[in-house]
Amino acid sequence: MATILIVDDDKSLQEFLEIFLTKEGFEVAVAGDGEEALSYLLRKPADLVLADIRMPKMDGLTFLKTLREKGLKLPVIMITAYASLDTAVQAKREGAFDYVSKPFKLDELRKLIRKALEKHAEVNLLEEGTSFGIIGKSPAMHRVFEMLPRIAKAPSNVLITGESGTGKELVARAIHLLSPRKDKPFVVVNCGGIPPNLLESELFGYKAGAFTGANRDKEGLFQKAHQGTIFLDEIGEIPPEVQVKLLRVVQEKVIMPLGATREVKVDVRIISATNRDLEKEVLAGNFREDLYYRLNVISLHLPPLRERKEDIPLLVEYFLKKYAQKMGKEIEGISDFALKALLEYDFPGNVRELENIIERSVALETGPLILPESLALSRRKEKEFQKDFEVKLPPEGLDLEEFLARIEISLLRQALTLSGGNKTEAAKLLKLNFRSFRYRLAKYGLS
Repeated sequence: MATILIVDDDKSLQEFLEIFLTKEGFEVAVAGDGEEALSYLLRKPADLVLADIRMPKMDGLTFLKTLREKGLKLPVIMITAYASLDTAVQAKREGAFDYVSKPFKLDELRKLIRKALEKHAEVNLLEEGTSFGIIGKSPAMHRVFEMLPRIAKAPSNVLITGESGTGKELVARAIHLLSPRKDKPFVVVNCGGIPPNLLESELFGYKAGAFTGANRDKEGLFQKAHQGTIFLDEIGEIPPEVQVKLLRVVQEKVIMPLGATREVKVDVRIISATNRDLEKEVLAGNFREDLYYRLNVISLHLPPLRERKEDIPLLVEYFLKKYAQKMGKEIEGISDFALKALLEYDFPGNVRELENIIERSVALETGPLILPESLALSRRKEKEFQKDFEVKLPPEGLDLEEFLARIEISLLRQALTLSGGNKTEAAKLLKLNFRSFRYRLAKYGLS
């Protein structure tokens, strides 16, 4: 329920607006002048202000200017009996959302209030997401932003799904930072990047003498995350033998380090992420059904960038500022043609790919604008390849093994380029597990 503060020295108008707004379902507070309103707002929050322009002590425009100087960003609708273009322009210049003139129509005021509150909520969501590095104003991202505080307050385990490069780790970190555990550790585990024979000891730790080379006790990542949050990225890569032990951690909140004789209690919230369809993995027998349901208490899906293209201009602006500042370059923006090229591209690598493209463009651009030729959209024709990939067999035939190897090498190199040389991320782009990707690199001498 939104709170609206009425600032007006006219008692009759105060009462009239208070009755009207209360019937509309708002909480209402009143102040007789700008000074009283400022005092109120410094003590209590409000969602919107209705302020008269002409008031004693502090007029409406001075009140508005002071409000902004103190960093209060809530929307303000000005009320005036002396409507003029100059007044409207001045009010807008000082940061008013809009203004109405007396006598005003209640339906007009109602629509204006709803519009102001919706716009303010949109700005708040955008700013909150940006503070965690999550950029977006699309309906799909609004739903994500709205869910984050509610998910964060709950103690339940979370499963984040989405393609590689959609920002699953950023969202997991945001959930942690919004939660009661925010002052405790946030531990990230890349389950696909740790060899299976080492994963168990990394997660649960070990005692000295547990195996050859174990010269001292080692604390596992679950112990390091005690009282905080552990983020298990690419949970679908965990081998069956480790899944069994992870299930016990989830159910009993205890771990057994390798070589230990006593269990260790741990208090952790588990956030998992995957770019796989875990339900299909369960049906195929690759992932334990009981573990899946224990981890997937709350689910959150991150949409691919091709399904939220209205976010691309925002992301481009964000990454341009980030890398221009980092590289000490004066880049003013991106040309219309370059932005159009990005908007027409499908981004198989999602936000991570867009960031890599912008970073490269900033590094190579010599002028003040990013131009189309600076963009490395090397996979622009990939959708044609995916939709209708037909190869003409020459009359003389071909060496199938050699032909397939050339295609595989090309895709491996493209994946490494798009991921900036990060092999784990390159493997995700090709929907391969890390071990398989590493084997293919070695096979062709690319490692």
